[in-house]
Amino acid sequence: MTANSIISVSHLSKSFGEVNALKDISFDVGEGEVFGFIGPDGAGKTTLFRIITTLLLPDEGEVTILGLDCVKGFRELRKNIGYMPGRFSLYMDLTVEENLNFYATVFGTTVRENYDLIADIYAHIEPFRKRPAGKLSGGMKQKLALSCALIHKPALLVLDEPTTGVDAVSRAEFWEMLKKLKKYHITILVSTPYMDEAMRCDKVALIQEGKILSVDQPERITDGFSRRLFSVRSSEKYKLIRALREFPLTDTAYPFGDSVHVTFRDDHYDDTLYRYLTAAGFTDVSIGETRAGIEDRFLELMTPPLQGSNRTL
Repeated sequence: MTANSIISVSHLSKSFGEVNALKDISFDVGEGEVFGFIGPDGAGKTTLFRIITTLLLPDEGEVTILGLDCVKGFRELRKNIGYMPGRFSLYMDLTVEENLNFYATVFGTTVRENYDLIADIYAHIEPFRKRPAGKLSGGMKQKLALSCALIHKPALLVLDEPTTGVDAVSRAEFWEMLKKLKKYHITILVSTPYMDEAMRCDKVALIQEGKILSVDQPERITDGFSRRLFSVRSSEKYKLIRALREFPLTDTAYPFGDSVHVTFRDDHYDDTLYRYLTAAGFTDVSIGETRAGIEDRFLELMTPPLQGSNRTL
């Protein structure tokens, strides 16, 4: 554990029957960082967050938060952690105002005492303060849940996939709100399945099947991509994916937005591919080298190249 670590996890493991949800993971989170966990559903993110928020006991390993053991010091830790679970969990029948007052009371504070902390967030939903929480839109529910998680001014804010299921505008607004919280020196631990959100974090951990694949600053993770990467486009995208995966020199071919990201065996590339696709009936193909993103690096770490054969995942 480093001197300025808010969270220190060492050799943590957790199983549910025969399912190994977390497998010997270790990492540190520094004070004031926005630390993101990036991975698909079932990667272990929620299990990890429930251990950190003292809702689950680890099977093996040590977890120290704010200088306290997460098992022995759970009572004190709960006073200093704000938690926003992936599923909206506030009281549907209570109004916006009543939910916020309730959570403030639970933590022995008042809305007035810490209003400056949530003012920018609450301003979006204050016009609806008399509306039952169950009748709010997805984006408004998200803002109310964040306000309730912050109302006691926690040192650590834990957000489990907070932007899942909301529109793109609400996602962008939410991350702007998190950015503004940095002035309060609150450490933020956030999980997301969206790779673009990783670039908004100070540091990210890529997690898959309970194992951490990489931990670093987002830019340094993308710099670790070890291959030449090409972007191939055509109006017939599905047909293009199939053709690329059948091309003998293809190593990987993954859909990526309106294109397909491709790597080749031995990083070799020439006009053979263009001639192959033209012969296959494509009339509007464009091929160009491109820079790897977080998602490309994640896929590379998940499925390392197979020597001597092409991969058609």
